[in-house]
Amino acid sequence: MVETTQSTWQTAVILIARLIFAAMFAMGVAFKFMDMGMTAGYIAAAGFPFPLFLAWCAAILETLLVIAFLTGAFLTPAALIGAVYVIFLGFAFHGPSHWAGNQAEFGAFMSHFPFAAGLLFAAAHGAGSVLAVRQGWPGRA
Repeated sequence: MVETTQSTWQTAVILIARLIFAAMFAMGVAFKFMDMGMTAGYIAAAGFPFPLFLAWCAAILETLLVIAFLTGAFLTPAALIGAVYVIFLGFAFHGPSHWAGNQAEFGAFMSHFPFAAGLLFAAAHGAGSVLAVRQGWPGRA
């Protein structure tokens, strides 16, 4: 692997992006832990079985994603998992079956795609060269 030098602005932008991703997932985790029952109810309303179990799984996954983005450890697989997770959430909770009843659901659905695109970009480019634990797939943090 060829090591490339990052400019100051690239380093800053990568760190800011990692913080934004961490903050987005941290907000999701906070809402889940503030009222796990409400999260489970939302999951049940979408038709999923075992809603409380799934709510806890989501909270744990999102916590791990926050840690990955803050540390840079396992960032590539975390970003890939995050992208799949975000698209899944878009379809499961705001997909086409919700649009007829509330057109705002279409906007909520569409908002998941730029977020997923950013996560895919992060997966492709890694955690950067500053404040990044070098753990992850070979050749990529």
